[in-house]
Amino acid sequence: MSKRNSAAAKTAARERLRLERERQAKRAKVKRQVVVACSVVAVLAVAGGIGYAVVQNNKPTYWEEAEDKPLVKPANTTGANGTTVVMGKSTAEKTLVMYEDPRCPVCAQFEQTVGPKLKSDYDAGKFKLQFVGATFLDNGLSGEGSKNALSALGAALDVSPEAFLEYKTALYSAKWHPEESDDKFKDDSYLIKAADTVSALKGNAAFQKAVKDGTYDRWALEMSETFDKSGVSGTPTLKMDGKALTSPGSQNAPMTVADFTTALEAALKA
Repeated sequence: MSKRNSAAAKTAARERLRLERERQAKRAKVKRQVVVACSVVAVLAVAGGIGYAVVQNNKPTYWEEAEDKPLVKPANTTGANGTTVVMGKSTAEKTLVMYEDPRCPVCAQFEQTVGPKLKSDYDAGKFKLQFVGATFLDNGLSGEGSKNALSALGAALDVSPEAFLEYKTALYSAKWHPEESDDKFKDDSYLIKAADTVSALKGNAAFQKAVKDGTYDRWALEMSETFDKSGVSGTPTLKMDGKALTSPGSQNAPMTVADFTTALEAALKA
């Protein structure tokens, strides 16, 4: 082999090596750029995710937004915010005030046990009935069923006092009242199914639309505030002439027909 050929071969080899090093350098540069770009994207994604989470956490809840909705007062109500709900015969001289939370299990027990007797006395004109709705269980149980059911009760009250009372009875019934920890009343479809057991509400398109649209959501919040300002600390609570009706030797509402009858007759005579 000539020296010239040997030199040329070495030169060619060096050139190939140089070109290969350049290609490797270019690949490494591209790889670094990709890594940097991916890192930037990842950082932006994390930052975006954090930002989104912060925005979502600071976003008002549905019921916080409902506080700013227009107030629609159901028919058959009085008072500045429509939170005075009194029904019954005009000849009745006294008014029995009932404080109830839709999710309250003790209210359900009271309605199932004493409710028929109370309704019978009400129908007989022994007293007018005033309803004050509460929603404090939503706070304690982190739910919204009390507020949503109270709104639906507003929709029933807009139909008639009778529809309201029958619907309230249905919601507290053994069939429809859920366990305290089960927030079924947050579901509009569940509330409508329960309403279908009330003749005046069954298939009632206006009632169903009011429930789905949350027409009386703001009213439910106003009613809840009325309860909060009442000084009553628990449900069910019954009052007549500002005095609580209680079981003998107790500060709680009477939970048997006998105890209710005794307390009511005493209150009517007072």
